[in-house]
Amino acid sequence: MFVIFSVFYILVAASMIVLILMQRGAGADAGSGFGGGASATVFGARGSSNFMSRATAVLAGLFFLLSLGMGIYLSRSGAPQASSDDLGVMAGLAKKAPATQNAQPAAPVNSDVPQAAKPAGSDVPAAPAANDGSVPAAAASSK
Repeated sequence: MFVIFSVFYILVAASMIVLILMQRGAGADAGSGFGGGASATVFGARGSSNFMSRATAVLAGLFFLLSLGMGIYLSRSGAPQASSDDLGVMAGLAKKAPATQNAQPAAPVNSDVPQAAKPAGSDVPAAPAANDGSVPAAAASSK
């Protein structure tokens, strides 16, 4: 039954696309001065706007109702949802130890690039702590 609705859904969508593309745009009246005025007599003296716009509205309504119906149908009778414990393809990755993710790279044994030595003490003096919690004013610039 879902296959029948899917085929009908695709047919409605395709026919709606065709009807929308066949309609005249707002700028189509500007081209009538260059010989395009006689092409609008295929659907009668009033043109195709009434028929095409009504057919497009009917197809849009059908498209909306089919979308809503198919969504409700699939939510009730669709495939059963897998449990949250089943990760599918990713299940093998979840069982590995997480310690390998944060491992530090090994130091190269015979490298031509010299390694920086860790300093024994800090060359940067400690900043004095503010007692009252106030922010010092910015120095005025003289120009």
